[in-house]
Formats: sequence, structure tokens, C-alpha cells
Amino acid sequence: MLNYRNLMPAAAGPILAASLLLAGATGASMAADVTLRLHQMLPPQASVPKNILEPWMARIQEESGGRIEVQHFPAMQLGGKPPELIDQAIDGVADIVWTLPGYTPGRFPRTEVFELPFVMTNAEAVSRAFWQLAEETMLDQDFKDMKVLGLWVHGPGLIHSKQPIGSLDDLKGVKLRAPTRVTNDMFASLGATPVGMPVPAVPEALSKGVIDATVVPWEVTGALKINELVDNHTSFGDDALYTATFVLAMNRATYDALPDDLKAVIDNNSGLEFSAFAGKQMQLDDAAPRDDAIAKGGVVIDLGPEEVALWKKAATPTREKWIAEMNERGLDGSGLYQRALELIEANTAQ
Repeated sequence: MLNYRNLMPAAAGPILAASLLLAGATGASMAADVTLRLHQMLPPQASVPKNILEPWMARIQEESGGRIEVQHFPAMQLGGKPPELIDQAIDGVADIVWTLPGYTPGRFPRTEVFELPFVMTNAEAVSRAFWQLAEETMLDQDFKDMKVLGLWVHGPGLIHSKQPIGSLDDLKGVKLRAPTRVTNDMFASLGATPVGMPVPAVPEALSKGVIDATVVPWEVTGALKINELVDNHTSFGDDALYTATFVLAMNRATYDALPDDLKAVIDNNSGLEFSAFAGKQMQLDDAAPRDDAIAKGGVVIDLGPEEVALWKKAATPTREKWIAEMNERGLDGSGLYQRALELIEANTAQ
């Protein structure tokens, strides 16, 4: 919701005018011209709110000279469920949301190319590629109903499980939470029993035995206390099994209603470099929860090259199926896949 607070007219009288001047002189806080409400699913102590969203909000306020205030509503405090966040941005329930495009399966098809198995290199490079491909193919298509501020991915995705998973055979029949349509398809092809759910639901699902394992990056395991619920963590050496995509999106009418100088503040803190920063920060935030898991007796199972090669081969049908689906929708799945790889390679080499 965009809130404008008009200044008191001069006709309000000299006594009131003097009082306002005195309040300013004594440091009393003045109301912002614009108040924006940012809504997202995670608790405020999680790494994305703490290390990405809150600093971004602070920069917006500082660079606007206090004329923009961004109010943060974590953990779905404005109501609804995580899959509803994207429509909350479109409909104006919130002015800005942070969410996963994959929480609304099939709605943002081109974003899925970055979630395909073993496409990920590092989060900064892939986030740059994500924004660049979005400029070419998505901003006026998949995301046409909103103002996109940032697009990024998390660090290498891995498996956190109650029982050790050291091979493909160990994955057979495991009830495993995955975040998106593509990752669910992948784990089904690998032999697991995928269970889709938003990430805030994972701790309860693990504790109640609804799932045996989950895939998330290290960075969110601390905030969700996953390290206290499972003891085994399977990673893939220098490869990344998967990643998930994120979007920071703004209600288009709210953005359009801003004066040009405040639009510039938003624009200067959006786009390629912000996306790259966010992806890089998410991967940096993997380190502390990983160290914490090991300190608590967790076992990190790092698969060797031969075993990883088996997973890559077994995951190939997921990529082929996705390309065929995109082709059926007239989206040139092969072209999207090859262009994503080109952009990732170029950004990884920098």
C-alpha cells in the first residue's frame, strides 16, 4: 500500500507552523512521503531478511533522504500462505514481496531453466545470468504484471536427511521435500518420493515424520533448526545438484505512482548488481550453518566424482522432459537451456 502524507498547508496557522519547525529542530522524526510494505515468508533472523532485505531497505531509506520508508513484515505477518505472495504483489496486498517463482508451478516457466539439475555453478554467476536472461526473455513475459527489483538463486542445493544418503540407491523411496516443480520431477526420476511444500513448513514435516529428508541450501538450515532435526547432509563435491530461483517484486501501480526521483532510488538499488549481490550473499551465508551442523555432530557426506556422474546421468530425463514441455508451450526449451548455459559460463569465467 502506497501512503502519501501531505505537508500541512500554510493556512494551518503560525503557532502550528512554529511547532512543526521546533519538532524538526529538536530531532523529532518526520513522516516519510511514501511507506512501502515488504512481505516475505521467513523469520527476521534468517539470512535473507537479515543480510539482504534489511540492508536493501536501509539503502532505500538513506538514498531517498528518508522520503521512502520500507516496513518489513516477515513470516507472513500480512496473512496468506507463501504461494500467495506473488499475487499479493500484483494485487497490492503488499507493495513488495520476496518469494520463489516456483511456488506457483508453471506460472513462470522460463525461470525453471536455472533449477534444472547440475546447471548451477556459483550463486553470484548464476544470479547474473538469471537477470540477463530475464531482460532478454522474461521481464515483459513471465513477469509482465509486476515491477521486478531482483532475481537470484541460492548456493549449491544439498540433501539433509535422517538416514545417510551416500548413493542413488539410498534415495529410493525416501520421502523428500523439494521446493519447485522441476526439483520434484528430478527427485522422482532419481527414485525418491517427492513432497512439495514451502520451506517454512519443513521443520514440522521433519519432526512429525511427514518427510524423511529435505533439500535446502545450508544458509537457511540454522533459522529453521534443520540441523537439530537431521544428522546427515549430502553434498556433491564441486557440482551443485540444483538451485532454486527467487524474485523481489513490486506492485507495478505503486512503482508507477512514485515521483521520478524516488523511482530512481528504487531503480538504482535494483537489477543486475543487486541480483548478483543477493546471490553471492546467500552462498556466503552457507558457511556458518554448515560449521554449526558439524560442531553438533552432523555428518557431511561429500559424494565423489564417480557417484556424482551416476546422479547426473539419472537426472538427464528431467532436463529432457523440461525442454520438451517448453517446446510444447512454444518457448524453445533447447534455446532457453543453451542460452542459460552460455550466460552462466560467461559470468562464471569473470
